[in-house]
Amino acid sequence: MRKLLHGEILQKRLTIDESKEVWRHPVTVVLDNIRSLYNVGSIFRTCDSALVSELLLCGFTPFPPRKEIEKTALGAVDTVPWTYFQSTIEAIPYLKNKGNKIIAVEITDNLKKYNQLRSEDYPCALIFGNELTGIDDEILSLCDFSIEIPMYGVKHSLNVAVAVGIATYESIRIFNKFKNIK
Repeated sequence: MRKLLHGEILQKRLTIDESKEVWRHPVTVVLDNIRSLYNVGSIFRTCDSALVSELLLCGFTPFPPRKEIEKTALGAVDTVPWTYFQSTIEAIPYLKNKGNKIIAVEITDNLKKYNQLRSEDYPCALIFGNELTGIDDEILSLCDFSIEIPMYGVKHSLNVAVAVGIATYESIRIFNKFKNIK
């Protein structure tokens, strides 16, 4: 085994132009009032690597151009379709009109485990809430259900950028299993 050289890795990746035309997974990531510009940048990179349909930045979530986002996004702001909404409440009708199931990634009394999505749950929009307060009750009332990432230790939450990575990749893994995509 040997580590691939940078040029070899680039040959396996999409170009920026190709990323604008390629089929994308039917998963949208929604950020509701995220505080940290660095978390947003990291989430842009995750959304690029997962080839999500789009990223919605809502409320006081920072959006490009911002050098702090660019620093951690490493160019992903140019490869991920994204839109800003003044509130997540505004974004939900937009998502529903596109046929998305609205799924909160939050601990609620109406939840599924994060690995229990079904084929009828796609396309889907995964909503991730504020680092301190999570997703507001008003937004939760508009969601179809929530999913929970299992927590085996003492803490009951993850950093939002980590949670986006886990839930997004698991939802794509499940979708690909239903569609027999490798």
